[in-house]
Amino acid sequence: QVQLVESGGGLVQPGGSLRLSCAASGIIFNINDMGWYRQAPGKERELVAVITSGGSTNYADSVKGRFTISRDNAKNTVYLQMNSLKPEDTAVYYCRADRRGRGYWGQGTQVTVSS
Repeated sequence: QVQLVESGGGLVQPGGSLRLSCAASGIIFNINDMGWYRQAPGKERELVAVITSGGSTNYADSVKGRFTISRDNAKNTVYLQMNSLKPEDTAVYYCRADRRGRGYWGQGTQVTVSS
């Protein structure tokens, strides 16, 4: 099994920045893609960014140019650097890892962008 723990969420003003971290533990070998999803109240969970084991990345159009996903395999950690935050970015952000055909989710961390 894979356990994922997110950290770094909080309250930030519009235009500000946050860096989310997701640390993986348990059976961490053979993890392939890792990514970040978010879910706002009353909305469906949506993909924010994905990074492969080789470092290739993909982003939702809504965050391109503002968010950066990265990965430190030695630390078993994936990051999401969020810049130029907007109120519409407010959501619970979830870390996801895919390993051998199964998906694993973190508990989520709240990000609130408000003045």
